[in-house]
Amino acid sequence: MNIYVGNLPLELTDNELLSELRKEFSVYGVVNSVNLRKDIFSGSRQPRLYAFVEMDSKTEGENAVFNLQGKEIGGRELIIISALPLSNEKERPSFHHKKGKHYRRLQGHHA
Repeated sequence: MNIYVGNLPLELTDNELLSELRKEFSVYGVVNSVNLRKDIFSGSRQPRLYAFVEMDSKTEGENAVFNLQGKEIGGRELIIISALPLSNEKERPSFHHKKGKHYRRLQGHHA
């Protein structure tokens, strides 16, 4: 199960965050991976840090999401939600751009 963890503190090092997240989530089951992501928040141009935690089973993941909601790390209350599973490129709908708008290409139809 893939889990999104947002509102991570920027003051901690990547290694500290990885260790802390792995420790917190492993209480509820097997943690397959923890991946940190950093990008610039578009409105404020401030950096934001978030993570994806992959757990071995859906039951363990749901239990972790329920129990860790509102958990604080580095003085910040985490946002923890179930993330959508990564999809196969072939299964994604195709989109194309036309006159400043995005259109979904429907099978057998053209926008």
